[in-house]
Amino acid sequence: QFAGRWFLVGVASRCSCLAERSHQLEATAVVVALEGQSVAISTFRKLDGICWEIKQRYLPAKTRGRFLLKGRGYSSKVDVVVGETDYSSYAILYYQKGRSISVKLYGRASQVSDAVAEKFEQHVRAVGLDEDVTYYFPTYGRC
Repeated sequence: QFAGRWFLVGVASRCSCLAERSHQLEATAVVVALEGQSVAISTFRKLDGICWEIKQRYLPAKTRGRFLLKGRGYSSKVDVVVGETDYSSYAILYYQKGRSISVKLYGRASQVSDAVAEKFEQHVRAVGLDEDVTYYFPTYGRC
């Protein structure tokens, strides 16, 4: 049910790179495909006017709705948890690396309803983040 095309609508994170570059956020599309027990993620975004595809593989954890994203190096694993989704219009995911947590809102369309945006903001507040570190992505200029 989770497979298909999604759009990154918003993200809440204390990552300094977001704060420094929030004025440069680009529309981002994501394609999710199931490959066996893992999930293949292809992210499409512009960087310096060129469209890039970033591929990642989320490995299943022991609990349904939880995944592991392994990067390079020992300390670069990210725990991914599906916080809430209706599969047809939105998904709210948590990304945790060490003690740092981010919350992302994906939509099947580049915009979501006000009710879904409010759900996202509730999830953001629940993990101790607020509107100062919440960023919404543009709906134009995507790859």
